[in-house]
Amino acid sequence: MTTTSDSLTISLPIMSPGVLALAGGALAVLILVTIVFALRNAGIRREEAEEANLRAAESEARMAELLKIQAEMQGRISTMTEVFGARQAELNHAINQRLDGMSQRMNSTLTEQTKSTHDNLQKLQERLAVIDIAQNNIQTLAKDVVGLQAILSNKQTRGAFGQSRMETIVADGLPMGSYAFQQTLSNGSRPDCTIRMPNGAPPLVIDAKFPLEAWNAIRDAGSTDAGKLAGQQFRRDMEVHIKDISEKYLIQGETQDTAFLFVPSESIFAEIHENFEAIVQKAHRARVVIVSPSLLMLSIQVIQAVLKDQRMRAQAHVIQGEVALLMDDLGRLDERVRKLQGHFSQTQRDVDQIITSADKLTKRGAKIEALEFEAGGDGKQAQVSEPPAKSVESRTGLLKLRVVDEE
Repeated sequence: MTTTSDSLTISLPIMSPGVLALAGGALAVLILVTIVFALRNAGIRREEAEEANLRAAESEARMAELLKIQAEMQGRISTMTEVFGARQAELNHAINQRLDGMSQRMNSTLTEQTKSTHDNLQKLQERLAVIDIAQNNIQTLAKDVVGLQAILSNKQTRGAFGQSRMETIVADGLPMGSYAFQQTLSNGSRPDCTIRMPNGAPPLVIDAKFPLEAWNAIRDAGSTDAGKLAGQQFRRDMEVHIKDISEKYLIQGETQDTAFLFVPSESIFAEIHENFEAIVQKAHRARVVIVSPSLLMLSIQVIQAVLKDQRMRAQAHVIQGEVALLMDDLGRLDERVRKLQGHFSQTQRDVDQIITSADKLTKRGAKIEALEFEAGGDGKQAQVSEPPAKSVESRTGLLKLRVVDEE
């Protein structure tokens, strides 16, 4: 350390004056540069202060503009509130009117239902009275069964009973004039019933037979031999009946090719088809159909349908006229329904537009509440001139109020 100090002390007297002058000039230049930088920094800070003042003035101008826009929007919102209040009052009035109408219709419906219920109860009481009468009739009918047994025990009365039952089924199923009882044919025979067929076809012959005695003998047979003898007698009786019908009532060109042999007992009919298949086959070959009361009733219904179809064909022009009138009424109904559908569609479109406008107003109110406004240009333009008043109008171009324009 001492050696270094000595060398420095020794070297300073050795430096020349030119070197010292050069060192002083460099020091002066360094000082000058420092002063220049200091002045430049002061100018920069002064410019920044002026720019900050300009920005503050610009912010105040924008704030004033925002306050003005807020005041205008408050006026528009108050106007819209009044408009919506009036619309809501009209809507409430319309809803009240519809509710009143619905209440009146419901009251009338309840009145009608009450009346209908009262009528139904009255009809129920009448039916109960009829049921009481029917019960009394059943009791009377139970007494008449004994008389019926007495009737069936006599051959003549039994035949009259079968014919009466057949006549009742035919008369209940066919209209007057489409059948005849005890009509004389060309060969002098008189079948129990003839049914006139449509389209000029020959009539259908029905003859009632009641082989009750032979059937009772089968039921009352106490042994196998007695049962066989009773079955043979029953078969002979049925074959005689089938032969009589085939020979007397099947006349070529005057009657149908097939005739009905009416057995007025379902049990006898079931016995024939269950245990006497030969009788059924022989009747089929003789073109005689054995029918019970239920089968005769079904056949009469089929004939009735055929006669009805014939009458409908005869009255086809009347039906066509009615159908034409029906189509005209249907066309008018379709036109009126389409008009009503158009009214409903227009109402739905109006409601959709009102909902759309309400949604837009709700969104814009939310934007106003959050102060979401665009600047409308750069800072220098805002400082020189204010934006025109139309820049605060609705972006959709739909929100234009006369009150705001007058202000």
